[in-house]
Amino acid sequence: MINDSRAAAVCLELLCVLLLARIIGLCLYYNGVLDSYEKNCKTNSTAERDQLQSSNIAMTKERDHLQTKLSMLKQQSELGWRYFSGSLYHISKGTKLWTESRQDCLSRGADLVIINSREEQVFIHELIYKVFWIGLTDRDEEGIWKCVDGTPLTTGYWMRGEPHSYQGKDEDCVERWTSFSNPEDSCNVSPCSVP
Repeated sequence: MINDSRAAAVCLELLCVLLLARIIGLCLYYNGVLDSYEKNCKTNSTAERDQLQSSNIAMTKERDHLQTKLSMLKQQSELGWRYFSGSLYHISKGTKLWTESRQDCLSRGADLVIINSREEQVFIHELIYKVFWIGLTDRDEEGIWKCVDGTPLTTGYWMRGEPHSYQGKDEDCVERWTSFSNPEDSCNVSPCSVP
């Protein structure tokens, strides 16, 4: 019976050692998993923080840019400029030749208006009630209408019968008449030398 109890004690000790080894192994495994999890969390947190800082810097720059643009728009508005769809418009006082009007615009860091859409045509039609020059001419080649930036005319808002040369006159510049009710029929060719 002593042998049996000794054998049982040895088996029990062996089981305790195996259980202790298993517990130590599990502790080491879970400690490694926990360390790995903490490193991943730290790496992810660092990456997220860096991304948020980059986004914050970009948004701060964008905000500053927009504030500068808003300040400039307010200043231009006080000087008589009007804003529409990303562009500023200025109506000069007095009458000038086409070349004088263009030079006046260029001296302000702008150019004669180039109408790119029906919405812009309507905006301009409602903005001013008089005849004025636009940035469209066929001075380089008769009958080939180009904008002052060199792009070809895509949509003309010609008055009925235009463009034509009245009585053979050299009509190379375009004026816009806003006194007509239809903004889509308001462009007329005229000699560039007539104010």
